[in-house]
Amino acid sequence: MRVSTFLLSTVKETPSDAEIISHQLMLRAGMVRKIAAGIYTWLPLGLRVMRKVENIVREEMNRAGAQEILMPAVQPAELWQESGRWEEYGPELLRLRDRHGRDFCFGPTHEEIITELVRREIKSYRQLPANFYQVQTKFRDEIRPRFGVMRAREFVMKDAYSFHISQASLQQTYDIMFDAYKCIFSRIGLEFCAVEAHGGVIGGGNVSHEFHVLADSGEDAIASCSQCDYAANVDLAISGKADEPRSASDKPMSVVETPDQHTIESLSQFLKIDPAQTIKTLLVKGVDDIVALVIRGDHELNVIKAERLPRVQKPLSFATAEEVQRATGCEPGSIGPVGLKVPVIADTSAAQLSNFVCGANEEGKHLQNVHWGRDATKPKVADIRNVVQGDPCPRCAGVLNSRRGIEVGHVFQLGTKYSESMGASVLDESGEAVAMSMGCYGIGVSRVVAAAIEQSHDENGIIWPGPIAPFDLCLVPIGINKSAAIAEASEKLYQELRDANIDVLFDDRNERPGVMFADMDLVGIPHRLVLGERGLKNGVVEYKSRREKATSELSLSEVVNRMRQHLNT
Repeated sequence: MRVSTFLLSTVKETPSDAEIISHQLMLRAGMVRKIAAGIYTWLPLGLRVMRKVENIVREEMNRAGAQEILMPAVQPAELWQESGRWEEYGPELLRLRDRHGRDFCFGPTHEEIITELVRREIKSYRQLPANFYQVQTKFRDEIRPRFGVMRAREFVMKDAYSFHISQASLQQTYDIMFDAYKCIFSRIGLEFCAVEAHGGVIGGGNVSHEFHVLADSGEDAIASCSQCDYAANVDLAISGKADEPRSASDKPMSVVETPDQHTIESLSQFLKIDPAQTIKTLLVKGVDDIVALVIRGDHELNVIKAERLPRVQKPLSFATAEEVQRATGCEPGSIGPVGLKVPVIADTSAAQLSNFVCGANEEGKHLQNVHWGRDATKPKVADIRNVVQGDPCPRCAGVLNSRRGIEVGHVFQLGTKYSESMGASVLDESGEAVAMSMGCYGIGVSRVVAAAIEQSHDENGIIWPGPIAPFDLCLVPIGINKSAAIAEASEKLYQELRDANIDVLFDDRNERPGVMFADMDLVGIPHRLVLGERGLKNGVVEYKSRREKATSELSLSEVVNRMRQHLNT
């Protein structure tokens, strides 16, 4: 491709509304342009990258035995009402009405549509398992779209759905798809991590994994073991070990005056103690009444874990000031478990404390040297906090490390959530109707593009992994409009590279070398060849890898073979 006939719309200045590096570089490199909040046009450069991601995804989906289909983006409301998600999904669902007054939505996902298709087409267990996928545009009406295509309202996604007669069959396909995802992200050239995760509004089963591209700018926190392969989103990562013994208390409980100390930080400084020796008592609304959740002072409550507690109301909601006053007789900030007349659930680490400090349920006072079972009733114990760096691994003797990740893929075992509500059944071996078990497997194709940039860039621009780079290499001739010899030699080399099936961006513009070099670095072409007068006289071309600062010389007679070698490594 010649730059003179290619829409290379690079921008020198960083757009003021671009918050993260991928958004900044995608705009500066001319990959996308914003049309409305969270809605983008993909320019030729950006689309080339996204299509390469799609091609890898398709190849691995086909290899895994999935069949490609294409479902409608606009979906009738009746199907969503059948599944119960028309109201459940909330305002992210873009609803619309046709000229006849019938309700539709622009699909954020396609569980209802695929279930409708399969319940009509598949009638017998002999037709199972079946696995279908598509690559298609989705729309989720984010309340605050941000970070460019990372959290856009309109995006491209690969979603696959599998159908099964048994849990064993579902598990087998789930494992195949899990391995296919590992192959996809490995082939793209990303450093990634698969973690245990929560199913969210889509999932209905208990098994779910997210695939994260590791990057310091990632929105998600991931806990992974230093010794084994355990990894989980912090929403699910298991914190602490319940069987650790609690030390005995050798000090009597006492009351200490703590005027105006309403935070753990200020209380710890006031009493000159470690925050880990304090506890926080949080009152939340329960199914029947107020429930007290207790965590160590240096820890944070995990809302998702807390919502799974049978006594706790969903979604989690904290007690109002009036409800706190009625339950404890004091204001928030002085609450503690001693003498508390509501159910108490303590996190594992809080339940293992001895001689701890807590609120006295009296304004301006705290209790010191409190001991469970002696001063406060032994609580029910549950894992309700976020893991932190250095926590013990729940599977081995290792410790958990914290990393940041960008979610680019999610696989679920849905169970029969959709097949039961929508009547998708088949006849089993005995002729009985059985609801099919389902699996769901998504990859944010457009998000992968941004995530790759977040993971790999420098001060000059994007550094693409080779498999998804918009072009394999760029050919930059110096003085092409001033030297007939340079023009002739660069044209000849361009054709030789193309004949070797090397995807070349030929910068045939009448620009200064610095401008051309800066543009090629910005858009992230992995390999660069520079042909100038001196090199041509010596029969060489200058070579530079985008990932390295050093340059080298290649013989013009060997350049095609040498570039093949670079591209195959």
